[in-house]
Amino acid sequence: MSSRTRSDSVAIIASLLLALFLTVLPLPHWAIHYRPQWVALVLIFWAMNVPQRVGVFWGFGVGIMLDVISGSVLGKNALGLSVVCFLALVLHQRILPFPPLQQAFSVWLLLLVERLLSLWTMGAIGQPTPSPLYWMPTFVGMAIWPWLSVVMQWVRERPEG
Repeated sequence: MSSRTRSDSVAIIASLLLALFLTVLPLPHWAIHYRPQWVALVLIFWAMNVPQRVGVFWGFGVGIMLDVISGSVLGKNALGLSVVCFLALVLHQRILPFPPLQQAFSVWLLLLVERLLSLWTMGAIGQPTPSPLYWMPTFVGMAIWPWLSVVMQWVRERPEG
């Protein structure tokens, strides 16, 4: 395994663990609806920037982990994150040439797909329809994408040693 591959592997795993932690971190009641979709954002970044390393199986595996630690129906997050990773892999060559501010709209659409699939699974198991604030994390994710992508790119390209 080359030094670059090893470095990418450490960065991928560390950033996904941090995203899982931020996802389950307790927030005040007023802030719950404004929590970004951290795991989806990090998976989108890695699927677009290292498509040969992060793909649908990463989305599925991390989604199952998120289902387990959040106590949701097993497979709910796995489905959404797998589809989002697939779409990020298919569209990465069209999205990456744009600057981060313009990428944010495409990322918003990917986050919207994840939320729609989550809403569909909630309806399939008989959970009530959530309030309109259910969609707020997609807008927060779109707003933080430019900064998140710059920080993640810096982490990915940092010098060794």
